[in-house]
Amino acid sequence: MPLELIGTWRLSEPAWLHLAWGALLLPALVVWVARRREATLRRFAIGERLDELVGPGRFWPIAARSVVAAAACLTLAVALARPQSDPVEVESRRTGRNVIFLLDVSRSMLATDVAPTRLGRAKLWIGDLVTELRGDRFGLVAFAGTSTVVCPLTADRAFFRMSLEELAPESVARGGTNIGDAIRKTTELLLPASGAEGERVLHDLVLITDGEDQESLPVEAARAAAQRGVRVIALGIGSKDGVTLDAEEGGASVRTRLESATLADIARATPGGVYLEVGTGTVDLARLYRDLIATAEQIDLETATSLKYTERFGWFLWPAVVLLLGERVLIPRCPRRAVW
Repeated sequence: MPLELIGTWRLSEPAWLHLAWGALLLPALVVWVARRREATLRRFAIGERLDELVGPGRFWPIAARSVVAAAACLTLAVALARPQSDPVEVESRRTGRNVIFLLDVSRSMLATDVAPTRLGRAKLWIGDLVTELRGDRFGLVAFAGTSTVVCPLTADRAFFRMSLEELAPESVARGGTNIGDAIRKTTELLLPASGAEGERVLHDLVLITDGEDQESLPVEAARAAAQRGVRVIALGIGSKDGVTLDAEEGGASVRTRLESATLADIARATPGGVYLEVGTGTVDLARLYRDLIATAEQIDLETATSLKYTERFGWFLWPAVVLLLGERVLIPRCPRRAVW
């Protein structure tokens, strides 16, 4: 955490100041060692005889070098703490796309013509795609007879993944399949109310369903969503020949099949819309994202104002370098004489 100083100054990495303790202890340690060495030498000779053996002026060069080295360490510690000053306000913008997954959780999505089920496979596709999303915001809407916003637009991948894993047919209150109502509710609750400028595509709605609809006017809903800059990327999942679902308790068995024509019309109703008939196969949603969404026009998702400081570490780094060089070059070492 930055440490605020006097005026407009601050230290961005104040933890480095702990190095100053070592710099303060260094001279005292060096003097103590020098004194101990002096006392040891005096056991063998004293006075002029000691000077003849090891040379005069033994203590002061050591003390001077230690003080200069300590000063260099102090200025280096301040430089590493990154002193900063003169803050100015800078506006930053995060750009990307609004990507909303509209996932069918009706009973027909429990068909096993796609392993493990249509719904299970769709959740795996979406989970793989989320790892590719960078600066985008993404949301998740579950629909059947009614629609539920499971995850509002967010950049929090962990929360989105948790919401996706918990998705099940029980996530909505009523069975059936009303694609049109789901599109209308999604655009009204999650997307801005202002219309798109011209033919700009500002948001992507990824619709994953088997296409069976109960006369909810999905094409008309897609046209209305297009007025808000929505593009529908529809993925049709399931067998076109159809499969039979076992009867629920007290009910009758249900025959379900992929309705490609409806999904293709929904996609065509939006500018740049795409329909992919996956059927009982698979699709690389991550590649689809890279080809269609990541390359599309980016919009401003978030604007923030922050303070930008001017780095001043150079004011302390160069003095530290000069002190270290001076300690090595200008201050003489203790004179040494050979002892025969």
